[in-house]
Amino acid sequence: MPGGERIFVRAIRQYCARHDIAVDVREEGWLIAMRRDARHHFAFGYDIGINSAIAHRLANDKSATADVLALSGVPCIPHRIFLNPKMGEHIVASNSRDMMQNLLEQNLQGVVAKPNEGTAGRFVFKAENRRELERAVGEIFSAYLALTIAPYVDIEEEVRVVLLDGAPMVVYSKERRCVVGDGRHTLRELSLAAAPEVRLNGLDETEADAIVPQGVRRVLNWRHNLDAGARPILMEQGEARAACVEIAFDAARAIGIDFAAIDVVRVAGAWKVLEINSGVMMEVLGRQNPDLVCAIYSAALDRIFDR
Repeated sequence: MPGGERIFVRAIRQYCARHDIAVDVREEGWLIAMRRDARHHFAFGYDIGINSAIAHRLANDKSATADVLALSGVPCIPHRIFLNPKMGEHIVASNSRDMMQNLLEQNLQGVVAKPNEGTAGRFVFKAENRRELERAVGEIFSAYLALTIAPYVDIEEEVRVVLLDGAPMVVYSKERRCVVGDGRHTLRELSLAAAPEVRLNGLDETEADAIVPQGVRRVLNWRHNLDAGARPILMEQGEARAACVEIAFDAARAIGIDFAAIDVVRVAGAWKVLEINSGVMMEVLGRQNPDLVCAIYSAALDRIFDR
């Protein structure tokens, strides 16, 4: 197999080989065409092609997802959409910057700005003041037509639940990397020694260059994204796992989605939905548990090919 190929693509290749399905991988694996007899099926990006168009659109729109979940009574983190001024004055509200500022003023802990559609934690910014918010908005609008702003909350734990037809295929927490101070080295030095691949994020220079007291634990990144250095930890059966599965099931049912990766977070002891992903990406998990990830994609393909 081609070196560096995504596990999503490898899993589809392996499935098709086992079941005599012709497969044509295009655009460096971004478009995959499958054919059995006269039947054609396509996978695009990380979307395996199970979900309805409306469920896919809702899940990919963070603001719309939050609105639908709120209407359905599913606890969630609110997200407010703002459109890029480049779309024109007849589409974008003239006071949108004022509304962004109002959200910042209403949330004393700050806000999180990110693309309204997007994944892997790219272009995600925490803003605690007007200057930081303006910078975040400028960065996001340089690449996207819409952004969303959510209140910053102190996330005690973040868990991803992958559901297929309401059944939990895998449940894992996202463990942020951390270091323990020795009273001699700075947070930056400890980070470089323990996890050089993890970027310090959300910290100013003073915090990064301060000596961490002996025995004090510090996280290296405020975000829980796996691409930001967090590690997937499979959850054992228990009350916490059951609670995550239950709220993920309610969220999936609310938007009518069949195959999804749903992120839930624990805030002040209560579980809430952060977002829903129609494209089920499990690359980092796949490096640790390739057989598990391939089995999940195989189950989804079984659903498609009526096995």
